[in-house]
Amino acid sequence: MASKTHSLHVPTDQLRWTLAPKSLPFSSTADLEPHQDIIGQKRGVEAFRFGMGMTKKGYNIFVTGASGSGRLATVKKLLKELSRKDEPPEDLCYVNDFKRQEAPLLLQFQAGKGAQFKKAVEEFLDTLKRDLPQLFESEEYIARKNAIHEAHEKKVREFYKDVEDKVKDTDLVVVNMQMGPVQRPDILPLVDGEPKRLVELEEMVENGRFPKKEFESLKERRAKLKEELDFIVQQVRGLQKDVSRKHDEVDRLMFMTLAQDLLKPVKEEFPGEKVDAYCEAMLEHMASRLDELRMIGAKAPQGAPPIPMMAAPSPDVLLRPYKVNLLVDNSELEGPPVIIESYPTYRNLFGSIERIMEPGGGWRTDFTKIKAGSFIKANGGYLVINLLDAIMEPGVWQTLKRSLKTEEIEIQTYDPYYFLTATGLKPEPIPMNVKVVVLGDARIYSLLRYYDEDMEKIFKVRADYESSMDRSEDTILQVARFIRSEQEKEGLRHFDASGVCRIMEQAVRMAGRQEKMSTAFPVLADLLAEANFFAQEAEADQVTAEHVDAALSAKIYRTNQIEERLQEMIDRGSIFVDTSGKAVGQVNGLAVYSMGDYMFGKPSRITAVTSLGRDGIINIEREAKLSGPTHNKGMLILSGYLRHTFAQNKPLSLTASITFEQSYGGIDGDSASSTELYALLSSLSGKPLRQDIAVTGSVNQRGEVQPIGGVNEKIEGFYLCCKHAGLTGEQGVMIPRANVKDLMLRPDVVEAIDKGDFHVWAVENIDEGIELLTGTSAGKRKKDGTYPKTTIYGLVDAKLRELAEELQKFGKDDEDNDKGKSRTKKDPPESPDDPGGPGNG
Repeated sequence: MASKTHSLHVPTDQLRWTLAPKSLPFSSTADLEPHQDIIGQKRGVEAFRFGMGMTKKGYNIFVTGASGSGRLATVKKLLKELSRKDEPPEDLCYVNDFKRQEAPLLLQFQAGKGAQFKKAVEEFLDTLKRDLPQLFESEEYIARKNAIHEAHEKKVREFYKDVEDKVKDTDLVVVNMQMGPVQRPDILPLVDGEPKRLVELEEMVENGRFPKKEFESLKERRAKLKEELDFIVQQVRGLQKDVSRKHDEVDRLMFMTLAQDLLKPVKEEFPGEKVDAYCEAMLEHMASRLDELRMIGAKAPQGAPPIPMMAAPSPDVLLRPYKVNLLVDNSELEGPPVIIESYPTYRNLFGSIERIMEPGGGWRTDFTKIKAGSFIKANGGYLVINLLDAIMEPGVWQTLKRSLKTEEIEIQTYDPYYFLTATGLKPEPIPMNVKVVVLGDARIYSLLRYYDEDMEKIFKVRADYESSMDRSEDTILQVARFIRSEQEKEGLRHFDASGVCRIMEQAVRMAGRQEKMSTAFPVLADLLAEANFFAQEAEADQVTAEHVDAALSAKIYRTNQIEERLQEMIDRGSIFVDTSGKAVGQVNGLAVYSMGDYMFGKPSRITAVTSLGRDGIINIEREAKLSGPTHNKGMLILSGYLRHTFAQNKPLSLTASITFEQSYGGIDGDSASSTELYALLSSLSGKPLRQDIAVTGSVNQRGEVQPIGGVNEKIEGFYLCCKHAGLTGEQGVMIPRANVKDLMLRPDVVEAIDKGDFHVWAVENIDEGIELLTGTSAGKRKKDGTYPKTTIYGLVDAKLRELAEELQKFGKDDEDNDKGKSRTKKDPPESPDDPGGPGNG
């Protein structure tokens, strides 16, 4: 058995992969060139390049990978490389639609032209603001107005001259009567050289001061002439309207001549049908508001008290409808925009329509308040967002999907209380041509692919980033050059060969396999900075392995408080863990605790109790609702193993309860299923198990021990317990053979194993494990289906047969007892003394 046990020992050189400083082709990172390429992500990079090259609709890129694998830095680098040759996209401007002011118009210009167009329009408005007051005070304008006025006065005089000639040398006269604010011509009788109204003349007739016959004659002649005068007054009114129209035509002509001359350079510099139409509509709208625009430069009357509500609007307010809202300015870009939105709210991504409060308390908005978000600013380029952040924001995922499907976006403010605060604007939609790159993990990707049918339409490329890469001489050199680039970028001390080797070993441990290295370069970069800190504290010229170890130890110390408290409870006996001796149905299992940024292993006592019954294996954790589905599955596999191994020639009749002692939290995972099986076999066979060996490994129904996770932490956790209790040279951990290539134990544990103070055994199946734990052969099944009696399986088989026979006998006895009770109650035996018996007819 000793030779068998020795053959299960894991050799020291397999407990940890080490890199000798002398094997490196450099003495320090000062001898290396910085690494500028992407390391260890060939699959993800090729997928990303494919997605970047596809211009067809829907080929946006979904980058998946573990957090800390450097996805964002890689995406930035690839976008910078792959978008270098493209042209910058067009500028976007919103202007007023003078026919439908609730629907602003979109103007698109070559990159840089948008800002120039805005400046040109502003210069036009400034010039107009300066020249417009002078226009209406110019000699030409006044001369034209005077000419119209004089022509009008001449015609009026000609009209009235006919009437005046008819009343000349008569007793009638034409006078201007004041009727309120208006003067109106009238014909009155002339008495004693003075005009008299008819009312006055009637009074004179009644008083006998004026002949009645003459009054009637005057009245008749006045009525005839009054009809002619009224007709002339109507003509004069028509002339006045015509004059007013001519005045407006002069104003419009003078303004349009000035404005068209001022706007002509703008139209020539920015040719295009849409720009021309906008310029013409702007001039027409200005011409329709000349009365308001003439107030530009108008001065308030001297001595008039200032009344804010009655004050003339400022020039900026009058000219606001003609301004240009430069939504996106790409004048400073040399290629397509690459925008990384780290705070992807609806407003930040898709823009908004702002509102301002007027002095009177009301809300106002217009096209100048339309603001662009990152999605619109990235039009013609690339937008990078973290998907988890985006889908947590209301409305973002739905709007992003809709925009990518329709390839256009209409800017609106997302507001759950929109029915109270509607903006009233509906801007012209913006055509979109943006490549969206989202960062997420595989779980989110799978969930969206399953639940969202639009997912496969808009994200047709998945760039899956790996958490590890193959360990080789080439990758080791690449990581060393990465260390050099970080040293240069962050201003760190150079790392000597020993420091580089320790970083490499830590990268292998992080990967969890000896033949792999971790690609979590942000985490490695943090380790470099922390090691540099300890080198600085020690005033060392270079960072060595000692400083890297100090950084690793310091990080563990910062985060392992829970581990130390658990170890204290084990040391003081509050948590029962034996590291020596033997016990039946009891074994040390190993569990891994994860604190988020730190993992550690600790032993836990597992016990099994068997008895007569038909309940099978009872998982106490499951009955207490503390067991996860994977752990439940592992327990069910134990039943399958027992049926496969011991129930081929008899029924499996037992009740067995298995539990993790002193466990009051949830338990999941099947890494303790082999451990539970060893406890069960010990309970059935009566053979005690070694308590100085902790066990880990899952098992299948055929008894093969399968690999598990966290093997290094589990070994180190039990080693710490044994070290505190006192190393005996017999203690150790039994692991699955398949986990040997995952070993990257701490140097102190490897040293203890090398000295023989601690051990690591690797087994392939339950047979090897039970022999190591009990010191007794497991046993091989014979042709008749039985096992040698003195072996573990022979003892278990005999116990199970005994339990089956006892159960059968117990059931038969119960059946006989039940039958006896039935006869006593229903059909008592005959007796000569029984008067009711059949012998007494």
